[in-house]
Amino acid sequence: MSVRIVSLGNERDRLFGENGQQNLVSFYLGRRANGLFINPNHPVFTVYQANVFGNIQVVVHECPNWDIFNSDLQSSQNIVGGADIIVTKYSVNDKTSFLDIKDNFAPLIKQIFSNCPVPVIVSAIGTRQNDGPHCTCPLCISDGDICVTTSEGIQLAKDIGATYLELHILNDFNVGNYFGGVLEYFMIQTLNQKATGKGKKKTKNNQCLKVKPPKLEQPEKMPVLKDEPSQYESDLQSLLFRCQCVDVIFCTTNLEQVSEAHRIVLCSISCVFMLLFNVTSASDIHDSCILRTACALFSVYRDAAITAHNSPVRVIVKDSLFCSCLSDILHFIYSGASQWQTLEQHLRKKVRDSGDVAHVLQRVRCILKIPSKDQYSTDFSSFCSTTPRQFKNSLGLFCNSPLLADVIFQIEDTAIPAHRAVLVARCEVMAVMFNGSYMEANSILIPVQGISKETFLSFLEYLYTDSCCPASVLQAMSLLICAEMYQVSRLQHICERYIIAQLQSMPSRELSATSLSVVSLLRKAKLGSAYMPADVTIHIAGTELSKHCALSTSVDAALGWGHGAFAHAEAVM
Repeated sequence: MSVRIVSLGNERDRLFGENGQQNLVSFYLGRRANGLFINPNHPVFTVYQANVFGNIQVVVHECPNWDIFNSDLQSSQNIVGGADIIVTKYSVNDKTSFLDIKDNFAPLIKQIFSNCPVPVIVSAIGTRQNDGPHCTCPLCISDGDICVTTSEGIQLAKDIGATYLELHILNDFNVGNYFGGVLEYFMIQTLNQKATGKGKKKTKNNQCLKVKPPKLEQPEKMPVLKDEPSQYESDLQSLLFRCQCVDVIFCTTNLEQVSEAHRIVLCSISCVFMLLFNVTSASDIHDSCILRTACALFSVYRDAAITAHNSPVRVIVKDSLFCSCLSDILHFIYSGASQWQTLEQHLRKKVRDSGDVAHVLQRVRCILKIPSKDQYSTDFSSFCSTTPRQFKNSLGLFCNSPLLADVIFQIEDTAIPAHRAVLVARCEVMAVMFNGSYMEANSILIPVQGISKETFLSFLEYLYTDSCCPASVLQAMSLLICAEMYQVSRLQHICERYIIAQLQSMPSRELSATSLSVVSLLRKAKLGSAYMPADVTIHIAGTELSKHCALSTSVDAALGWGHGAFAHAEAVM
């Protein structure tokens, strides 16, 4: 089975030359097809052959202008008449290429397919060179008609019942996903018609044709996004090295600074530090090992002359051997407190005596000891477990909690507490925001606009736990936009995978009954992320088109609505 495509027009700028400019068809086939073969020996057309969707052959006949096409008009018309899909293209900076389509190819397309319409795509290529303020000099006025406006392109598409696309630059997204998504959608519909024995040719007596609702049961053709690996542990390790938002300074008994750390990280990994920083009290802890370890190893220096308001807490390390190995121990803790062999190797390089190494390791085990649940009598029992504590679980317990919080986000009259260290470690935008001369660097209360409370809480939950579970496509869309705003790429991928999975599994009838709008979905996809595949929005657009077609009695009405949806979606993007 094959799909025949005819490509008409020239997308290259005559004004700026053709050097370095790529061809729309070859660009698309080179990235989305296999086994590309080009035959330049045809007298009129350049012929491309390739395979898509595995083993489906695509044959593209491309002619750049009417003069070449008209050199063998009869055979050229026969090739166009046998096409399953028509693609017309022009440069927005070359009015001549646009008029060639409008005055020559468009009437021919309308004549040949007057009774048996095929999908037609009008592609406007390039960024307009005179989009800025108009100059009044005679030279600029004479050059003002070089560019083709959007309204002219849309009107051309309306005249021939086509889908209008603007591609400002030929790159992987615009050609592979945006243009490719529309083209592949029409390919799928063509293959469905051929598979069911319904040819596109209709009898001339059938003057009032109805457009069949598009078949969207093609989940296997939807794009598959690869999982982006988690950077959770490396983010926390980098927090230790960057020394940003430090609120703990470890010192020797002589008050010489040894290392810096963060209370939220230390308390999430050990009840010893929770006791040391007054997150819990000694009366709430019934494990004597924790009490002995805290008293034997650490003490908080409380001299007001040194420890000013909001300055880091100074912690004196009483054990000199433990203090000499503190940098390796903190690296072990910030790595998740699970790489014991690595810690032991580092200690052996620093401490030669095996007995001293065993002593330090025993101290670390005492710090990380977690009592059983029945030994707690307060609300802090949720921090305890019989297994080694993991950052993703323990830090998640501090999410939206006032414990150790040092910043408050104000959203919809709701105060949401958070911890700068976690935000800085997990989000580069937050790291910049809380550093340098920005107002937020010295503010406790930070207002957040344009994001709902539920969306921002889901965003914070991801930062603390490295996971999120959207409840709906719309919620995932909102979270996607929030992730794009704060440039958290992995969360963007998680939201995109959820949206694609939901659209794949949702039947067309159920999808039609939802409140999803093709225009709003396209707008959010374009605004939210450059990674959002156009295939998703095309899937929705086809469903909305099918709903409209069910109420339409003519091809022109249905195609007019379909063109309007795509054109308006392009306009809002």
